[in-house]
Amino acid sequence: MPTMLDRRDLIVGAAGLIASAPLAPALAAAVPDAAGSGAAALKDVATGRRFRFGTALSYGALTRDPAYAALVARQCDLLVAENEMKWQWLRPTPTTFAFDRFDAILRWGEAHGMAVRGHNLLWHQPKWFPAWLNAYDFGSAPHREAERLLTTHIDTVTRRYGTRIKSYDVVNEAVNPKDGTLYETSLSKALGGAEPTLDLAFRTARAAAPHAQLVYNDYMSWEPGNDAHRARVLRLLEGFRRRGTPVDALGVQSHLITQGLPTASHVAALEGPWRQFLDAVTHMGYALVVTELDVRDNNLPADIAVRDRGVADFTRAYLDVTLAYPQLTDVLCWGLADRHSWIEGFEPRRDRAPRRPTLYDTALQPKPMRAAVAAALAAAPIRTG
Repeated sequence: MPTMLDRRDLIVGAAGLIASAPLAPALAAAVPDAAGSGAAALKDVATGRRFRFGTALSYGALTRDPAYAALVARQCDLLVAENEMKWQWLRPTPTTFAFDRFDAILRWGEAHGMAVRGHNLLWHQPKWFPAWLNAYDFGSAPHREAERLLTTHIDTVTRRYGTRIKSYDVVNEAVNPKDGTLYETSLSKALGGAEPTLDLAFRTARAAAPHAQLVYNDYMSWEPGNDAHRARVLRLLEGFRRRGTPVDALGVQSHLITQGLPTASHVAALEGPWRQFLDAVTHMGYALVVTELDVRDNNLPADIAVRDRGVADFTRAYLDVTLAYPQLTDVLCWGLADRHSWIEGFEPRRDRAPRRPTLYDTALQPKPMRAAVAAALAAAPIRTG
C-alpha cells in the first residue's frame, strides 16, 4: 500500500491534457447502477470467469467492525492483511516477531473459505523500515550480518505459514518514481546495492516457500506521469530475468487517479501506453496480479452522483483493458468500503468533500464502482489455465 503522497502529485500535475467532452455513450452505458441486495457476490462473478476477487483487511476493521467483516466475507474469496505483515508491525525489534494480529486475520480468512496472500516480506524504502532497522549497527562484517537479518526474516515468516500462503509480495515498491532509481536502505548499503538485496529476498523466499507465487509489487497505473516509473519497473523486471531471480508475477497496485470526468479520448490516450507496458511485462513471462485497487476521485465534482459515475466509468475502462490479459487471475481492492480506506487520511480532497474511493460507501451501501467492477469481471475472458 503506497502512502507517499508525492508520487500521486506527479500524476495529478499532468491532468490538464484530457478532453472535456462527456464519455462516449457506449462506454457510459456499460456501467450499470449500483448493485442491489440480490446481486451476485463479486467472488462468484469472478469465479465464473476463473478469477479470484478479494480485498485488504486490517486487524482493526476485522475486530471492531463486524458488519464490515461480514461484507468482506460475503464478497471475497481472497484476502491480504493491510499492514500486519509489514516489518514495522511484524518485527518490533531485531530479535522478536509479533505474529498475533496477522495470525488472527489469517485464521478468520481461512474460516471463511478465503485464500490469504502475504504482503509483504520487504518494503524496500527507508521510510517504511522500522526505526531500529534504519539505525542498525551491522558490525565488522556488515554484508554477512545484513544477509543474516534479511534471510532470517523471510525464512521465519514463510516457514511459519507454510502452504497456507501461496502468494507473497516479496518486494514492495523498490523503484523511486521521482527519478527511476532504486531506493537504497540500510540493508542494501550493507549488502552492496539494491539489486543484490532484492535478488537475495526472492531467492530466500523461493527456497523457503517453493510452492508460492513470488511477486514484485509496485505502484504504477495508466494515468499520465507514470511513464518513467513504468519504464524503470520494466528494467528491474528485465534484470530479474537476466540474473535468474525467481520472480513469478508483477503486482500492479492500481491506485487509480481520476483527472476529471473520463471521456472517450481520455481513455484512448491512456490505453495505448498501458497496453504496451502490460505487453512488455507478460512477454517476459510474468503473471499479473491487481493487488490494491481503489480510486482517488480527483478533479471530479463534489456532487456525489456525478462523482460516483466518473469513478465507476474510469474503473471500468481500466479493468476492461487490464483484465483482457489472461496472465491475470487475481483482483484485490485496497479496502471495500470508504470508511476503511486509507486515502481520506493521507490526502483529503481540496474541496474537503469526503473521498469516495471504494466499492461501498461509509454506510456499506454499494456504489456505481461496485457495479463497474462486477461488470468488468463478468465481461473478462474466462481463464483457461
